[in-house]
Amino acid sequence: MNDVTRYRLYELIPGTLVWATLFLAIFFSFWKPLWVVIFVIIFDLYWVFRVLYFIFYLILSFRKYQTTIAINWLRKVQDDIPLWDSYYHIVFFPFYNEPYEVIDETFQGLLRQEFPLKNMIVVLGGEERNHENALAVGKKIQEKYGSLFFRFLFTLHPDNLPDELKGKGANAHFMGERAKELIDSLSIQKEKLIVSYFDSDTITHTKYFSYLTHRYATHPNPTRTSFQPIALYNNNIWQSNIVTRVVAFGTVFWLLAELARPERLFTFSSHSMSWKALEDVQFWQKDIVTDDSRIFVQCFLRYDGDYTVTPLYIPVSMDTVEAPSFWQSLKNLYKQQRRWMWGVEHFPYMLWHFRKNKAIPFQKKMHYIWNLGEGMYSMATAPLLIFILGRLPLWILENSPSALAQNAPFILERLMWIAMTGIIISGILALRLLPPRASEIPRYKYLTMILQWFLLPVTIIFWGAIPAIEAQTRLLLGKYLGFFNTPKQRIASNEK
Repeated sequence: MNDVTRYRLYELIPGTLVWATLFLAIFFSFWKPLWVVIFVIIFDLYWVFRVLYFIFYLILSFRKYQTTIAINWLRKVQDDIPLWDSYYHIVFFPFYNEPYEVIDETFQGLLRQEFPLKNMIVVLGGEERNHENALAVGKKIQEKYGSLFFRFLFTLHPDNLPDELKGKGANAHFMGERAKELIDSLSIQKEKLIVSYFDSDTITHTKYFSYLTHRYATHPNPTRTSFQPIALYNNNIWQSNIVTRVVAFGTVFWLLAELARPERLFTFSSHSMSWKALEDVQFWQKDIVTDDSRIFVQCFLRYDGDYTVTPLYIPVSMDTVEAPSFWQSLKNLYKQQRRWMWGVEHFPYMLWHFRKNKAIPFQKKMHYIWNLGEGMYSMATAPLLIFILGRLPLWILENSPSALAQNAPFILERLMWIAMTGIIISGILALRLLPPRASEIPRYKYLTMILQWFLLPVTIIFWGAIPAIEAQTRLLLGKYLGFFNTPKQRIASNEK
């Protein structure tokens, strides 16, 4: 079997498993409906335990988050780390069509940092294919903020470079190469240079870089780990619609629960790492969509499995999906979710490279393959099995004299009520994570922030399972996904 065929076979696995599951669920519902009823009860019971398991880790992470943001991290850095001011941060902000107002708000967030700006290098990277916006934004940002940092670098990523996929990863790769030229000319210890890779709308907590510096400097092996903060999608949460809010908070809570289990973590969205590791893997991969999580896999392979993700219990805040119209927002939200679900592209990549790399322990390989594969599979199948296909055999057996068939709806109803605990707790935590309400936002919005969680079964199907199925089906059929750049905007306060 040649290499191309083998890799293609690996790409078939996720989508084949998903469609086989959905087909068999329908087939057996008609052929052996009682079997399916038993399976559905066991499956729902399993997911109730998973919900309770999820709640435990969610609350654990939330408590750590509350503790973390209450600490004076700059003072701890100064007290605990000798020569603390020899540590530098380099922050990458790739952007495409974001307006100046979005980037300006991001830089305003940097100015509020308690960590000294003289120890920060900022790289802002625009795209030549939208050069008018890139040059205009780059010039205004450089004039306004450039002199405030140790160094400021603006790059313009050329269009149509070979072996690239148009998207953030290609831009970031180019930014990394240009930044290396700058770093090589400076007298900075590369082991003390910390990279943060942020979306253009990422607003950091005021203690972020102090906390990151302390975690990095006190880590036993800081060049062999990435650092994953809490991603909060609440820059514009009060202005966003009810559907995008539920999906956004769902992502936040998923990541919060994962932070409590770092052995499961991949990097996601905005994250930090050492410059040494980034340079060792030759920067972000430039021909894929999900570069933010692929960078972890690159490092994991480069260091033969001796690479981890360290949780940071501190937030960075980004935008929820927002468009001029409600329906356009939902469409963009679907595209964003589909792009995230395209993380399934790591599955064949890992299988391919794990097969070749004999230095990584077999158990560790299986651990990461299982975590990724099971996660993607469950996202595509579980919502449909629980809320739709799991009801099919009950409809078929509606007039059956079987005691099991008659009692199954009541059993499933009780299990769903227990699972509702997760929705209630999510609603409470969501209120705790909200930014302050502006005066022009009516008070009744608090009520909608609670009631919105009853939409969870709908959102988890249409903006969870379906984009996951589409992503895995595209991989199955070889219809590879391009990069969707989620539009960002700012609305004047009198328009909110």
